[in-house]
Amino acid sequence: MEEGHRWVLVKKPCDRDAWSPTLLSSNSGSNSGSDPLKIRFNEPAKYWTDALPIGNGRLGAMVWGGVPAEVLNLNEDTLWTGIPGDYTDPNAPEALAEVRKLVNEGQYAEATSAAAQLSGEPSEVYQPLGDVKIEFDDSHTKYDKESYHRELDLDTATVTVRYSVDEVEFTREHFVSYPDQAIVVKISGNKPGRLNFTASLDSELHHRSYAKGKSQIAMQGSCPGKGIASESLEDDDYPEGIQFSAFLDLQISGSMGTLHVLDDKKLHVEGCDWAIIMLSASSSFDGPFINPSDSQRDPSSEALSTLNSIKRFSYSEVYSRHVSDHQNLFHSVSLQLSKSSKSSIGNGCNLTNNCLAGGQKQSISTADRVKAFKTDEDPSLVELLFQFGRYLLISSSRPGTQASNLQGIWNKDIHPAWDCAPHLNINLQMNYWPSLPCNLKESQEPLFDYISSLSVNGHKTAKVNYQASGWVAHQISDIWAKSSPDFGQPVWALWQMGGAWLCTHLWEHYTYTVDKDFLRNKAYPLLEGCAAFLLDWLIEGPEGYLGTNPSTSPEHNFTAPDGKPASVSNTSTMDMAITREVFSAIVSAAEVLDKSKDILIERVRKAQQRLYPTKISTDGTIMEWAKDFKDPEVHHRHLSHLFGLFPGHTITLQKTPDLCKAAEKSLQKRGIEGPGWSTTWKTALWARLHNSEHAYEMVKHLFDLVDPENPRSFEGGLYSNLFAAHPPFQIDANFGFSAALAEMLVQSTMQELYLLPALPRDKWDSGCVKGLKARGGVTVSMCWSGGELDEVGLWSEDHNVTKRLHYGGTSVTTTLSCGTVYTFNKHLQCVRSHALE
Repeated sequence: MEEGHRWVLVKKPCDRDAWSPTLLSSNSGSNSGSDPLKIRFNEPAKYWTDALPIGNGRLGAMVWGGVPAEVLNLNEDTLWTGIPGDYTDPNAPEALAEVRKLVNEGQYAEATSAAAQLSGEPSEVYQPLGDVKIEFDDSHTKYDKESYHRELDLDTATVTVRYSVDEVEFTREHFVSYPDQAIVVKISGNKPGRLNFTASLDSELHHRSYAKGKSQIAMQGSCPGKGIASESLEDDDYPEGIQFSAFLDLQISGSMGTLHVLDDKKLHVEGCDWAIIMLSASSSFDGPFINPSDSQRDPSSEALSTLNSIKRFSYSEVYSRHVSDHQNLFHSVSLQLSKSSKSSIGNGCNLTNNCLAGGQKQSISTADRVKAFKTDEDPSLVELLFQFGRYLLISSSRPGTQASNLQGIWNKDIHPAWDCAPHLNINLQMNYWPSLPCNLKESQEPLFDYISSLSVNGHKTAKVNYQASGWVAHQISDIWAKSSPDFGQPVWALWQMGGAWLCTHLWEHYTYTVDKDFLRNKAYPLLEGCAAFLLDWLIEGPEGYLGTNPSTSPEHNFTAPDGKPASVSNTSTMDMAITREVFSAIVSAAEVLDKSKDILIERVRKAQQRLYPTKISTDGTIMEWAKDFKDPEVHHRHLSHLFGLFPGHTITLQKTPDLCKAAEKSLQKRGIEGPGWSTTWKTALWARLHNSEHAYEMVKHLFDLVDPENPRSFEGGLYSNLFAAHPPFQIDANFGFSAALAEMLVQSTMQELYLLPALPRDKWDSGCVKGLKARGGVTVSMCWSGGELDEVGLWSEDHNVTKRLHYGGTSVTTTLSCGTVYTFNKHLQCVRSHALE
């Protein structure tokens, strides 16, 4: 690999480029009306949440940008503690019978205590791979701080660091290539022979690091075979965990400079023009059902093979392949938002309006922009956060990788918050909310693979624990597809709806893509197993309705009629909402696949009519439990009882207006405070109610800069690198924000399409969005000005579709022929059409 000039591959047209408005405006181009999509810093990172994330779905790195010493925190998405487990409990049926008896007797506190017998083992823990450390010569301690600049360019998925030392400008470029499966760093100076540094590779895991030849460092190690230390196990009794290998390859300019081994495990560079570091890594993980001790994979061989493959290309070629691959996904959607000129004038000169010269504007750190948002409400910062969510999804979930976990793929800790484990009662699902509307359907493949694995273990759990058919998964899982309840209190551990909620994503994928093969071969078998479990899990109550027992509303306690705190009762609203969604999905899927007469579908249809209804409390809110229990925490972070509104579809303005009014009162009662993911869920809920004022209030609420030295004083907010905060960092809110913003602009069913349903017209007076997806396989691009729709472009690539369009009180039914782009004006009249290129 040699240094050379960059070149760019010719890429196929993206969805955002398929349509342009009749009258081009300043906000109609892909990026012309907005700031570049960059997260900027004017100093090195002091905290992990100042570092910048790069990734290819499998490999990740956090770039700190230090000058005397650079650190890259490394991750590989299969590095977890543990081994495959037994997720069954033969004693569960007896405990279940006791809990049900107590619930039926109205002894909810006692049922809650007894339900602890249904808990399982803790999930395993996601582990960091290690660190690359690059230590520069002493001159770098005297760098010109005014010259320092660090940025993540979302458009190229590249982190760049620039600074000057003694009139030499040094540049570092960092990216993670999906085509070539490697982390790549290029370091250069603008004057010859001035680059000197030492590179090393280390890990907190059990490992061995050593120099391999004259230009490589090898690191081999293992994850613990058990995540939680057990007093009953001696060190020799711990099972063999996942093995891993990483190789760092270093190349320098050929004309000058030296490279040699230092201390048998470091590489020292002296007097060169440029250097290129490539890192590959692999593990012995061979799926959730194969014990690491039985794995046939050789991580060292795989990692070395990757390095040998990438070295066939020049740096320019590797970089161009990376950018082309990234932009093929990232460029599918563009977004520009603008305030009215009156609003801008009212704000006067501030950090983000055009009073500032271009160079001065680009020197402002993103953290300062977040601080200023409460006053300037800069729409371009909203654009940046929207696209950052899409960037993170591309970077943490690609075909062939693991599903994005609680922190995506980025984690520096041996004992991370909540183990970085997938949480199935909102967090994992929210990670994938933007994948369909935001035109990243490919990112869902790891999720669907994960659901398939969960169903295998979940069949065993359903059969043994609940004596039920089908499959089940609970609240927390891990890389081993843990399907049993978590260890701990029933308020979070005992929840049988995790797998069912995940199954709604399968049907949603079909509604957006109309991919009948996917529905038949992937989705339907999983939906069948899920529906079979739900049918067996449902129990007839005293009123003749079908409900669930035991039941919890995730992580939320209630006060029982006897005044005691409890969490276990029967038939929570969320249980019923998810069940309705799954039953509706499989009945609709059966119609598509000509399976409507199957016995299972007939059973589902009969059960649908008997499901316990969603009820309204005496205070006008939606009841969270089947009984109108007293809520000791009215501002609770979860919005579980509103699942039917979003992401579900059983509460709608058109069909259930009374429930929508109750949902609005429920949101008002919950308030605006809460962790980041709660904030973005509320944004989406308000958007579904077509309430732009409250949806925007929640958007604005998220823009609160979190102090990493005192994070516990915050609820929600953003870190300086735009990671969303619970706190601590959880990635779900980043994804939830992108999905919620898309929901403000476009909403759809298979038949209906709503344009700008929750647009805050006084905040985003003008704008243009291109490439959003709607159900029915329709792509939506549109521009607006003065708070009103100008034009919208609609098309379907491979099938004809009939849609009823809605905007501003006007509704029109239209048929879109495949391969044709149609343009409609604000009156929803078709004004032109052209062939899709």
